[in-house]
Amino acid sequence: MTSGGTSGYSFPNSAFGANQPHGASSPVRTNRGDSKNYTRGGRIRTGISLAVGFLVVEWLVQITNFLIFGGALSNYGIRPLDFNGIWGIFTAPLLHANFEHLIGNSVPGAIFCFLIGLSGRKAWWEVTIITVLVAGIGTWLLGGPGTSHIGASSLVYGWLAYLIIRGLFNRSFSQTALGVVLGFAYSGLVWGVLPVYEGVSWQGHLFGAIGGVIAGMTITSDDPVKVAKR
Repeated sequence: MTSGGTSGYSFPNSAFGANQPHGASSPVRTNRGDSKNYTRGGRIRTGISLAVGFLVVEWLVQITNFLIFGGALSNYGIRPLDFNGIWGIFTAPLLHANFEHLIGNSVPGAIFCFLIGLSGRKAWWEVTIITVLVAGIGTWLLGGPGTSHIGASSLVYGWLAYLIIRGLFNRSFSQTALGVVLGFAYSGLVWGVLPVYEGVSWQGHLFGAIGGVIAGMTITSDDPVKVAKR
């Protein structure tokens, strides 16, 4: 497990079978198209719901995997250069080697879901989809034949990279300041993108972070969501 408490695992295949202005009389719009996030309370509720949703899905899959399937679902990770294992791009982030592995990803994952969710569901979905695709494809291509990669840490790295980098492209002081704080707080995770720990999917971490950077460069997310007159 990498420093900072989150990691992805790779195994041999054989191991597992915006505030609205007061008094405005003219129509308004948001550049995110997410009317639920006009108020601070709405943004907070969105962030909380995404964080809770992430935890519920991850834990339900883990409990189901081990109590009902005896861990057999772990076979559905990313199996590099194996076309039968390419669907693992979408299933791997839901699977974990054990409960310790899941706990390590749960706390930072929920925190990052909440923070991104403050900019709206659309932003969260866009960042997540980009991260899943970049991390999954990169791992499938370069993860090493004969291995299986599972874990939500590729998402954790992608979400963190997005939160660190987005303020520079959105020209937002608050987002940049948050990015600096998160960068220092989770600086230990940098070792997770290097091939220094046996059995850890550094490829998933690396390409997850790359996906987050791409998302930060291409997705506009205001914090708070801006409301403009027309």
